[in-house]
Amino acid sequence: MAFLQLNALSKRYGAVDAVVATDLAVEKGEFVSLLGPSGCGKTTTLQMIAGFVDVSSGQILLDGRDITHAKPASRGLGVVFQSYALFPHMTVRDNVAFGLKMRKVPAAEIASKVKTMLDLVRLAPHAERYPRELSGGQRQRVALARALVIEPPVLLLDEPLSNLDANLREEMQFEIRRIQCAVGITTLMVTHDQAEALSISDRVVVMQAGRVTQIDAPYTLYEHPRTRFISDFVGKANLLPGDYDEFGAPQVRHASGDGELTLSLRPEKVTLVDAGSGRVQGKVLDSYFFGSQWLYRIHTTLGEITVVRSNDGSAPLGCGAAVGLDWHAGLLRVLAVDEVHA
Repeated sequence: MAFLQLNALSKRYGAVDAVVATDLAVEKGEFVSLLGPSGCGKTTTLQMIAGFVDVSSGQILLDGRDITHAKPASRGLGVVFQSYALFPHMTVRDNVAFGLKMRKVPAAEIASKVKTMLDLVRLAPHAERYPRELSGGQRQRVALARALVIEPPVLLLDEPLSNLDANLREEMQFEIRRIQCAVGITTLMVTHDQAEALSISDRVVVMQAGRVTQIDAPYTLYEHPRTRFISDFVGKANLLPGDYDEFGAPQVRHASGDGELTLSLRPEKVTLVDAGSGRVQGKVLDSYFFGSQWLYRIHTTLGEITVVRSNDGSAPLGCGAAVGLDWHAGLLRVLAVDEVHA
């Protein structure tokens, strides 16, 4: 049995199904992200695990123990809130020590554990500062240290990076993963940001309208999305009409009509070639520079196609430039019809 197990977990608010029969098995030491748009049920799922929201039906098992209806304090889980919820009148050291003091841990042991944790999150030099004297990233690390110092069986992270600016958010993604790996703690993170989920998770759980639609390793999720929703939500995708060829392989439909298949083709898998060659012809509508890469919008007979090309130092293509587009047929992904409607 998995270390943390959700069995048909559901939450209803009157006639509204916020979370529907969710099954999830998380192994010990695993980092799993719940990913989805606002209102998809990911935060409600996390809050049910934490004990902050009552379960309508289903079961939560932690290391074989049924905690479905246990009080939050008796579960002993570590939680980091979106707002960090630090005590403004306490120093960094006292914030981190708070949970241990509530558990009446001996003073010498508290001092030792707090020192170890502050070293881990690289905040030992700031132990006597107050939250108002810290940066956003530092406050987040204090919240992590406070959650981890009690040695919880599971760490729950609720949108932990949403209050940070873009550069710091990327830096802190790797910091969270470093700390999680160092401690070896089982972790569930809620996020609406696919880049966060893909970059630091062992597995990603995509949720839509209260239901789990796909659970996979980040690479598998990105390369083999099951539905149109997942293809669109996890990264960028070109959605093209398609059919099966005589060998049963998917191919883009160039004739008029929708085709029997919807095919997904990632923008970075499309190659720009000389006009007159390739699988389809087009003209550049716009180009956008992102430093390491260029993004092009190309008008074609298949509709608009987005192309991402690595920045190799050469000059960009100008608007109106004629180009050919090519791709390896094996990179086309057949998408299932979305069964969930948000």
